[in-house]
Amino acid sequence: MARPKKVLIAGGGIGGAAAALALLRRDFEVEVYEQAPELGEVGAGVQISPNGSRALDSLGVFDALRAASCAPDRKEFRLWNTGKSWPMFDLGDEAIDKYHYPYLTVYRPDLLDTLVDGVRAISPDAIHLGEAVTNIAQDSDKVSLTLKDGTTATGDILIGADGVKSTVRHRLWDDDEAAFFGLVAWRSVIPMEQLPEHMRQMVGSTWIGPGAHMVNYPLRGGKLMNMIGTIERDDWHEHSWRSEGSKEECKNDFSGWHDDVQTLIDCAPTLMKWAFMERPPRQTWSKGRITLLGDAAHATLPFLAQGAVMSIEDGVVLGRCLEEYEDPEVALLKYETARVERTSKMVKGAKDNTARFHDHALATEDGAIKFMENEWSRAPITERYDWLYSYDAMTADI
Repeated sequence: MARPKKVLIAGGGIGGAAAALALLRRDFEVEVYEQAPELGEVGAGVQISPNGSRALDSLGVFDALRAASCAPDRKEFRLWNTGKSWPMFDLGDEAIDKYHYPYLTVYRPDLLDTLVDGVRAISPDAIHLGEAVTNIAQDSDKVSLTLKDGTTATGDILIGADGVKSTVRHRLWDDDEAAFFGLVAWRSVIPMEQLPEHMRQMVGSTWIGPGAHMVNYPLRGGKLMNMIGTIERDDWHEHSWRSEGSKEECKNDFSGWHDDVQTLIDCAPTLMKWAFMERPPRQTWSKGRITLLGDAAHATLPFLAQGAVMSIEDGVVLGRCLEEYEDPEVALLKYETARVERTSKMVKGAKDNTARFHDHALATEDGAIKFMENEWSRAPITERYDWLYSYDAMTADI
């Protein structure tokens, strides 16, 4: 069987762009089909842990992204009402000493732009915008996808990197739609100068309380502050999975929380309300010459801060497998085998962290102190995160 040379990618988000870059750097021909009329990510923050920084370095874009990002000094927990703080882990020198790469906080559009710039530097016309995939097909020699305007594209392999509502996944397995998980998130990005001086620190804070938590961390060299507050609710009735919300509703969700939390809400220029959706991670990603990547395969809650990072790792490992194995079906199965256990463990870990951020023991400071000793002291933190951060997508077994 001839080694595949042309790869089609459905989806031009972070995962699709990372896969495209990994493949282009290995001399594959790549065509990316993105349904949006222009490339862009919703303006919010994303965390890139050392394993993600390592993967981005293998794609040749780490230095560019680092220059546009923040490397916080530390990550800390804060109690919802009193503001009492506990260290989570050091994100500065200690992270670099242990994992050899920093922990970055990144404005999500900057991450996508960095990956897309890398793709276009190699293949300026690889990304096709306004091209929604409506159907897919394959035979023993090729794959094809049908676009909304009725035209088709053909190649040797198809990658479904088209997100939680993946058309490729649905066409392969007719999976059910993702279901509402019972959590609503409030998101905003705040100009740093609008915050009081004591809140302009290079620190990632996770405010934890009974039934809710809020995370804030700096972006773009300290010019912006990202905010995401998550609350347990069962009343999502919107047709879309996100909509614009009001400060009044957000403040009602975080009534009684610390003054700094109220300040974040008050300073938010806009507030977007998101429904968190859940779908069990697939244990089979590949069928013939077609496979899945990123959220299409393993959509996750954000409570390990690994969704974007796992998509980038997927792209790096996929590139290695297609380079290493001549038979495309073998290569895709090797990729799936290399990634499915790790990504499934990540999805479970993120779901498990929901209870750790929202436990009702956090209602009082005495209860919180005991809870933090049991769940968030150094030993359980190391067990929960070390396997994530020490991973190297370039040397992992394939």
